[in-house]
Amino acid sequence: MNKIQETIKLSGFNNLTKILSFNFYDFCIAMNEKQKQDYINYIHTKYCAKNISEIARNVCKIIEANILSETVQDYEPVGASTMTLMSDIKGGKWEETTTATATTAHASASVKMHLDKSHITTHTYPDASDPEGICTFRLDLDVATCGDIIPLNALNYMFEVFECDVVYIDYVVRGYTRLENGKKIYNDHYFNSIQDFIKKETLDLYQYRQDINIAHDNIWQTKLMIKPMGPENYLLDPNDRNHPDIDHKMKLLNQEMREVFHLN
Repeated sequence: MNKIQETIKLSGFNNLTKILSFNFYDFCIAMNEKQKQDYINYIHTKYCAKNISEIARNVCKIIEANILSETVQDYEPVGASTMTLMSDIKGGKWEETTTATATTAHASASVKMHLDKSHITTHTYPDASDPEGICTFRLDLDVATCGDIIPLNALNYMFEVFECDVVYIDYVVRGYTRLENGKKIYNDHYFNSIQDFIKKETLDLYQYRQDINIAHDNIWQTKLMIKPMGPENYLLDPNDRNHPDIDHKMKLLNQEMREVFHLN
């Protein structure tokens, strides 16, 4: 990876817009209707709005952004959404807020923070409607920033906290800002691939790794699909490993993953 440029002297405020979209799918095999509901309940608990809002808070800490306000929403029967309004804290310090619904950062982030607002949004999409019992869960996490923040720095944390069987990561930089000499620049950090920001041991877990890099247009995409694993990784009840239909279910699971990854 090329070294990130550490010092760029600008004529004023850095108004580049950087958008990171992290979308992952988790898969599960449900052998009956009860297990389908158990999976939905598991997702509804693990990825409730409060929990994913806490994840967004940690992302803010990693990318050095201060939290201005938060909103959380759980849905019936399933699903959740959150939004975290944040700002660049270069020259200030990160401060953790204490409530999970609406908060305001302290003035230590500087008055300038109101000029460079950014946000994180999350949306969840559980699905247990497949008649064959192949359940899926998708979570979309989008980080839209301006200023000096580099949202790609949070990727390894996202892989740590989420169960990612299939992953789509998109990153774009838009707008321009000016150097002190008046020259326009269209990106303030330089790299070859999104995968440069992901640990090798994480990448090694994935069988398929597609990478699209259109650096001259500031567009990047990485797609990942997990290496084949045993049925115990997808079952709610470990005893179902000996179920007479397990080979058929695993075939359907693999087909579903390939379709989501667009291999078929």
